[in-house]
Amino acid sequence: MFRQRRRDAKDVAPAIQEAVLALIESCSPNQVGLYSALPGEVDLFSLRQRIAAPVALPRADGEGRLEYLSCCGTTLEPDGCQIPAPSTGNPLRPQQLSLLLVPALAIDATGIRLGYGGGYYDRLRANNDWAEVPAWAVLPSICFSSAPLPRDPWDVPFHGWITEFGPGRP
Repeated sequence: MFRQRRRDAKDVAPAIQEAVLALIESCSPNQVGLYSALPGEVDLFSLRQRIAAPVALPRADGEGRLEYLSCCGTTLEPDGCQIPAPSTGNPLRPQQLSLLLVPALAIDATGIRLGYGGGYYDRLRANNDWAEVPAWAVLPSICFSSAPLPRDPWDVPFHGWITEFGPGRP
């Protein structure tokens, strides 16, 4: 249902990108965690030249673990989930990132995010240190769920969401 809604959201990506840039500028982060967009997701990585802070990307191992690596000066190669990720570098600690932007299929009013079901971001954010890093879901407003989304015990609510209408908070 939400995949179809996202496909139906036409031409909202530029407005979402501008809302993301405004959020980044308002919080002056030390380092920003972006993502490599899958089909249908809003591409934020293309904005990296417009972001004053260094940028990091997640790298998944294909077995449920996710880590962030700086993408400054490194090439991108498919990770364990075949998503472009930094090919070299040491994993960053949560204290090294001051903002995470995460793609979402849906989010509800409590900040619970629905992704593709792999649980990579959820397992990472279940760690208390990672849960403290401000994390925002990125999605079209049509994918906001007025009904509560399914929640697993390890799910940590997101600090907010960003749509073409700007940021929202639980």
